[in-house]
Amino acid sequence: MKVLARLAVACLLALAAGGVARADDLLKARIGVLRLSSSAPVFIAQDKGYFRDAGLDVELKFFDAAQPIAVATTSGDVDFGITAFTAGLYNLAGKGTLKVIGGMSREKAGYPLIGYFASNNAYAAGLKTPKDLAGKRVAVTQVGSSFHYSLGLLADKYGFKLSDVRIVPLQSLSNAAAALKGETVDAALLPVSTARTLMDSGGAKLLGWVGDETPWQLGAIFASPKTLTNAALVTKLLTALTRADREYHDVILTAIKDGVVPINDKTKPLLEIIAKYTNLPVEHVVGNCAYIDPDGKLDVKNVDNQIKWLQEQSFVDKGFDANAIIAKDYVKAD
Repeated sequence: MKVLARLAVACLLALAAGGVARADDLLKARIGVLRLSSSAPVFIAQDKGYFRDAGLDVELKFFDAAQPIAVATTSGDVDFGITAFTAGLYNLAGKGTLKVIGGMSREKAGYPLIGYFASNNAYAAGLKTPKDLAGKRVAVTQVGSSFHYSLGLLADKYGFKLSDVRIVPLQSLSNAAAALKGETVDAALLPVSTARTLMDSGGAKLLGWVGDETPWQLGAIFASPKTLTNAALVTKLLTALTRADREYHDVILTAIKDGVVPINDKTKPLLEIIAKYTNLPVEHVVGNCAYIDPDGKLDVKNVDNQIKWLQEQSFVDKGFDANAIIAKDYVKAD
């Protein structure tokens, strides 16, 4: 019996040692991300161990706006950024300090994500629809942000000048929400996850959804040239994210009806993961699940349109296009 006991202990020690060795073999990666459902596959891959299965030890670093993620990726504070396209990101990429390696969230009809919201006073005064935003004070995070670009698309659609909108850059989502509630702006573009408490408390009015008005490729995965020299690291990350993209699409997105995910035995586990990382109750997550291509594809044509539009507004330097900032070895084009 003592011999068997010693053998059992020896086996356990060997297994433990093997586990430590495997953990030591994992490649470390830091990902900059927002606490938004538009990054749902990131949260799924982290929580369900898909990153670890692919050979990665991932640390998520959370930010309150998209532009700082691009800066952090360039500086090396994070290895990968996963967030919305911004003028700042494009300017960094145009200088060769960032490369796009994959697609993430999209604004798409039927998938509520970013909304146009009016203050109560502005709504009472006649601001009832997105096309009424001309001449109004509208809060965004930063000049050249994805919210700013969405306003530009809206202006083009309804034939008013973007210069007629009084853009108020407030640097963060929380600041924009506070300004809307405090009536210091007439409207704001906000993710529904940020605006939900305002709507529920009667602090703001929903005017419509960006995806219903002007669909476009909102988010992407990007990295610095230094990170791209480690092909194994990049491949492992994209492998894990594509696995999560497919599961998110097949379980969550295919279940959406009228913009809402039903809570059932199949969807609830993933909804709870998204809720955990976005600090929201599941009941709030169900109405703001962004569309993401199941294969992680990127709408390259739309990215090129974004760059050209931002260049026309003088938000982005001229002299480059989408092809110059995309890592073709990794991007799956749509």
